[in-house]
Amino acid sequence: MSLPALFLTAAGVGLAVAAPVGPMGMLCIRRTLTDGPRAGLAIGFGIACGDAVYGLVAALGLVGVSQFMLAYDKPLHVAAGLFLLYLGLRTFFQKPTEQVATLRANGSKLRAFGSALLLTLTNPQTVIMFAALFATLAPRGAFSTTIAMTTVLGVFCGSIAWWCVLVAMVTGARHALGTRLRQWIDRVAGLALAAFGVAEIRRAL
Repeated sequence: MSLPALFLTAAGVGLAVAAPVGPMGMLCIRRTLTDGPRAGLAIGFGIACGDAVYGLVAALGLVGVSQFMLAYDKPLHVAAGLFLLYLGLRTFFQKPTEQVATLRANGSKLRAFGSALLLTLTNPQTVIMFAALFATLAPRGAFSTTIAMTTVLGVFCGSIAWWCVLVAMVTGARHALGTRLRQWIDRVAGLALAAFGVAEIRRAL
């Protein structure tokens, strides 16, 4: 498989992995509605960067790092679950006036990026997924750093492309939603995030 074909295939995989709506998708949608498209893109960029980090770990064969992350799989799931539970409850009880303050707060985009990156990195099983991906896509007997980096870049671009599309769609509907409807969306998003958090904690028990 040529490098351009490998890149496109990996981008398709990245798009397929990112597309299902999970806790990160709910977080991206909610932040786009309340804080605008830049905050939503910050979430998406953080997720894609987290995937890229784990992709590099798998691609470059950093066995020590991957073994360490997998050894602490349960504590990481607990940490992710507690954080999602916190975000869910905060979202559920947040008032519209607090959303405006969040929008105007300095560094809110950086915090959105950081929270998404940390949440993504608390799922070390992503290393296994990428290791299987490289084994499937890489030409037999021709695995190299160039092939690994091409695959990682393709997955990253496919992932970030999905988040851009999602943010664009939510932004298009954002201005048509009234304050009351947004508040109900916050309620639903908060409950969903809290449910995902409880599920993550149960995975570690």
